[in-house]
Amino acid sequence: MPSGRYSFYDTHDSTPLGEERFSCAPGPSGWRYTAQTFSADGEPDGSVDLTLDALSRPLRLELRSGLWQIRAGLLDGLSWVRSHQDDAEGQHAREGNDRAHAFAGRSPAFLVATARLLRLSPGGSSRLRVVTFTDPVLAPRTHDQGWTLDGTESHPTDNGPLVVERYRVADLATGEEGLVHLAGDVVLAAPGIELEQLETPPSRTVDPGEYAE
Repeated sequence: MPSGRYSFYDTHDSTPLGEERFSCAPGPSGWRYTAQTFSADGEPDGSVDLTLDALSRPLRLELRSGLWQIRAGLLDGLSWVRSHQDDAEGQHAREGNDRAHAFAGRSPAFLVATARLLRLSPGGSSRLRVVTFTDPVLAPRTHDQGWTLDGTESHPTDNGPLVVERYRVADLATGEEGLVHLAGDVVLAAPGIELEQLETPPSRTVDPGEYAE
């Protein structure tokens, strides 16, 4: 079960934005990622809990940032409820729905989840619709992304070969593009994200049905 720590920084001037301490693991129902997030001054400021089903679709998502919360999952596409901590009875909660494929946001969990959903072969590319929850108030934004698996590299380690996948990810609305390096279910590097600590090796990608036995 991989666990470790990511740091976040501004992609324009490298200003530190905080960090995320995570653990994740595959299992019979798919894959789960949990994390606590911290501000740049080290104060706890949120959490991530994402569960994928056996086909790597976002079965359930609970996302917190400051006083805001998202509860989301699969229902007629992707559905979510955005609420504020001070609204205990949910009178001002806002519901949303879109025929999108995946959720996105600052957490590296979303990059791993989308890569698992697409299952691209080297040189392959795909376009998908995502719902991004933007920090710090988790406002939803629906847009299209383009993913291309540029290639893979194998690196020898004490635990056997480590296969690193290099993706080119583009926001098709703005044209902004960046490189994402994945090893199993761990992001090694991506725009605004650095892996600072990894306590256990990444889990390899598991094909649907492998747990069926």
